[in-house]
Amino acid sequence: MNNQNSIGLTAPEVSAIWISYQSNTMGLCGLTYFLQHVEDEQIKGVLEKTLAITKQNVERETEFFKQEGHVIPQGFTEHDVIASAPRLFSDKLFLEYILAMTNISLNLYSASLTAAVRTDVIDYFSTNLIGTQELHKLAKELAKEKGIYLRAPQIPKQKQIDFVKKQIFLAGWFADRRPLLGVEVANLVLNAKQNALGQAVITGFSQVAQSKEVRRFFERGRDISGKHVEIFESILNDDYLSDGAYLLTSEVSDSTTPPFSDKLMLFLVSMLIGYGIGQYGVSVSVSPRRDLGAHYTRLIAEIAQYSEDCANIMIDNGWMEQPPMAADRKELAN
Repeated sequence: MNNQNSIGLTAPEVSAIWISYQSNTMGLCGLTYFLQHVEDEQIKGVLEKTLAITKQNVERETEFFKQEGHVIPQGFTEHDVIASAPRLFSDKLFLEYILAMTNISLNLYSASLTAAVRTDVIDYFSTNLIGTQELHKLAKELAKEKGIYLRAPQIPKQKQIDFVKKQIFLAGWFADRRPLLGVEVANLVLNAKQNALGQAVITGFSQVAQSKEVRRFFERGRDISGKHVEIFESILNDDYLSDGAYLLTSEVSDSTTPPFSDKLMLFLVSMLIGYGIGQYGVSVSVSPRRDLGAHYTRLIAEIAQYSEDCANIMIDNGWMEQPPMAADRKELAN
């Protein structure tokens, strides 16, 4: 270890590694189960490649914790997955899941890389970004090849440079509403796709959760994500644009046998919620039309409340592992 790498990890660095460890150990459980049921050989290849990369990541993250004298987090283990449980999701949904997780990981790893200072941490997250990019491209190309990747709608080609001349550009109500910008279309489609996947995943979880409270929580999430899909698609349809997302609930089987622990399923849903809130925030920042900002702001509030309810269930059941935190100086002084 060189002199620079002998300096202790900063708060952002240790937090990023901790979050990545939680995500990757959860991923190992999911991939182990998926590989017990996948039938399509090409999709199986993507899952196997993802599993190999995820195992490498967990090993490297464990090394970081050991080198720095940090306790190794519990994360998720073989106790959180029953690989022999009946199939809950189709091969198509496995591939959609990999696409969604690579989207989330690209955001996570790029933010972690930006915050990293130590050379070994920079190298680690740089390598993760490259590997995740390759996985994302592999999964997307395969989805296109199999005809299950829904492309965003097209808009007319620009013939000349123009400038906005009236404040109506910002309006978004009634007759004043202008057509959607390309960037607004892009975010509506992305958010519709994410919610369609979330709806399918939570539908499956609502069938297999062992706790009645958790089942009710997932049923509520299923309805929330379905409503959000409808909102985004209705906005696109108002401009005679295609919906942007397939409903995926038909890709969920009728199994009621849990393949995962309630703890793992809640953690995954909390991750999807967190990504959704962040993506809605980005969507607000690049959507000048006022009605879109109002929609996103309202939907953020709704899923933020749902996220808090998720955290409360996890805390009540002793399932929320405490992330690294600053010292409580007031408590130490006492």
